[in-house]
Amino acid sequence: MSGGVDSSVAAALLRDEGYEVVGCFMRLGSPGESLEDDGCEADGSEGAGAKIGHQGCCSINDAKDAQGVAAMLDIPLYVLNFKEDFGRVIDYFVAEYNAGRTPNPCVRCNDWLKFGRLAAYARSIDADWVASGHYARVGEHGGKPALLRGVDAGKDQSYVLFGIDGEALERTLLPVGGYQKDEIRQIARELGLGVSDKPDSQEICFVPLGDYRAVVAQRAPAAIEPGVVRDMSGEAVGAHPGHQHFTIGQRRGLGLALGDPAYVVEKDAASNTVTIGSRADLATTVLRADQANWLDEEPRGEARRCAVKVRYNAVAAGGWVRALAGGRFEVQFDEPQFAVAPGQAAVCYEGDRVLGGGWIC
Repeated sequence: MSGGVDSSVAAALLRDEGYEVVGCFMRLGSPGESLEDDGCEADGSEGAGAKIGHQGCCSINDAKDAQGVAAMLDIPLYVLNFKEDFGRVIDYFVAEYNAGRTPNPCVRCNDWLKFGRLAAYARSIDADWVASGHYARVGEHGGKPALLRGVDAGKDQSYVLFGIDGEALERTLLPVGGYQKDEIRQIARELGLGVSDKPDSQEICFVPLGDYRAVVAQRAPAAIEPGVVRDMSGEAVGAHPGHQHFTIGQRRGLGLALGDPAYVVEKDAASNTVTIGSRADLATTVLRADQANWLDEEPRGEARRCAVKVRYNAVAAGGWVRALAGGRFEVQFDEPQFAVAPGQAAVCYEGDRVLGGGWIC
């Protein structure tokens, strides 16, 4: 329970269905948070001296909201200290930028914490299921659980859940995935929950004011150095303050006056070089991904027809996927795709069902 309307209503729906619900608030160590005392009471009240920060999806206000909802629903709320585990997510985030890739920490947080550490905690208290407020659904296909898109296409979060393994999916409940967002807010109003009109979190919780560069600079200041900007022919056309300041497909903020629109086409961390070009230079009809996680049968041999999302807010594009050795796969698109960024997730769908996905390399 993050203190938002989605997880709050998820808890209420499960309670009303007859489940014995235990709420869990993950204390992650977001900016401004100090953890002088890790102690928490079993009912969710905080130990003396523990403070929760003011920024991000697990801030002090979110903690209070989660406690208020749990009290209204008459369910226990445990506050879990996942600060050390969350440090792994931040380290991954920084390392990916320093390697010239574009990370997706929300996917990693789901894999490692919400359906990793939290699932382990659930087993430790003999809970049968782990539930969240994600807009996705758990269905059935071929006698096995299947991960499906949420009914609300504008809020669908199946993309960020592709990394959940099949065993964990069998023990997962996603109660709000069958609803539209406005329906969830209306349920919250009818229940008298104070979070019914709470805005959705729009930022990465550990990136204050959306400035990811500041996080990288703080955690790895020596890794950020000035370098050269080159065009597609290899000619130097300018300088940059560090390749970490740029993402594939970026157009604004390049600091160059070239006459024609220019986009970041490539970043080479080894040479600290940023390459710019036209929008056409961003086009590709093929990608490769690694660290594959298949929720359906791995598409070995002949390529399998599917639709693929290469960013959370992208439209899934038609194409063919074929598994390669070593947990890799290749996607061949029907039409050119633009700004396909290494480090982002490529998630394959068949209709509403997630077949699997991996990390663009």
